[in-house]
Amino acid sequence: MSSIFLSPPLEKINHQIADSASVELYVFRLDLMHPQINGNKWFKLKYNLLEAQEKKYSTILTFGGAYSNHIFATAAAGKVFGLRTLGVIRGEETLPLNPTLNFAIEQGMELVYCDRTTYKKRHTNQLQEELKQRFGEVFIIPEGGGNLNGVRGCTEIMENLKYLDIDTICLACGTGTTLAGIALSLHSNQKIIGFPILKGGEFLAPQITNLTQDYIQSGLPVPVHNPAHWQLLYNYHFGGYAKVNQELIKFCHTFQQEHNIPLDYVYTGKMFYGVMDLLKKGFFSPGKILLIHTGGLQGNSGIEEKLLKKI
Repeated sequence: MSSIFLSPPLEKINHQIADSASVELYVFRLDLMHPQINGNKWFKLKYNLLEAQEKKYSTILTFGGAYSNHIFATAAAGKVFGLRTLGVIRGEETLPLNPTLNFAIEQGMELVYCDRTTYKKRHTNQLQEELKQRFGEVFIIPEGGGNLNGVRGCTEIMENLKYLDIDTICLACGTGTTLAGIALSLHSNQKIIGFPILKGGEFLAPQITNLTQDYIQSGLPVPVHNPAHWQLLYNYHFGGYAKVNQELIKFCHTFQQEHNIPLDYVYTGKMFYGVMDLLKKGFFSPGKILLIHTGGLQGNSGIEEKLLKKI
């Protein structure tokens, strides 16, 4: 199943701000693993898809917003692995479709629009049973791949980087699944910092704690039994999910021009902005910092279209 993916490259970022802080800055380019199923999305989908195949499911159902990287990746994975896919989309249909949803349809995903009040019940047995009655025997993957299968996949993200002796890992957070998996794969002297991209992301802290505890108790393979130290920094969401401003867009464009690394506006761009800002403020101790590029670049075109409509 993994043979279609490239080994993601590791790139060092030479930047005056990092040099001034005595920090070596690296980027793990998960965005280059596959044209569509890339970033942390593959790691969160991997064991969900394997379980679906083992249990002989032919249909995957999952949830996401109109700009969801998870919807995009699940649709692509469904086509690659020969599975029917259903995407329950938060909110009403808006035409013309943005590039993310248009791509999902092109991959064969059937979109099911759900009002926001009902969508809030996506984790409940009641709504999931209603969906099963409507669509038949479906294998349900939660929004963002946020379950123990997703955590299991994310424990594998760092397995080829042990030689690097990283002090701190930084990444953007949506559900906290990726952070939980990485925290369960690090040495005790390493730490991980998450940058929630949701406004009011404080709910992620207990969610991550529960994910790590539930995973350890599940009996699934775990590299370490005590999660590495982690923390969340809540000040770099730029107004919330899929919210951006000209300052963030300018930062992402400048970073790409200087380092030839494209950043997405919804997730990774906000984390990179936060790291560079914190380096200026002396937040980090001298050492090696790894920034994880979690993909999602396809969302940029939809965000830019949305901004142009407001001008």
